[in-house]
Amino acid sequence: MTKYDTRHGGPYDRGAADSYYGRRPRPHYYKAGTGMSERVEDITQLEADAYWAGYDDNEKDGNFKEW
Repeated sequence: MTKYDTRHGGPYDRGAADSYYGRRPRPHYYKAGTGMSERVEDITQLEADAYWAGYDDNEKDGNFKEW
């Protein structure tokens, strides 16, 4: 099992957040905190893997925002 960095704003966190809020998946992360630093969309394969792991983990957990 791969262990991903789950820091706020990181690729795993952003994937999980996109799933939680029902947003279309667009792999990205922030250099520091979400919305407080540069958004990075030109990402490496490892960063994309972390994003998708966060997205997929949240989808499996069924943890979605109730509107």
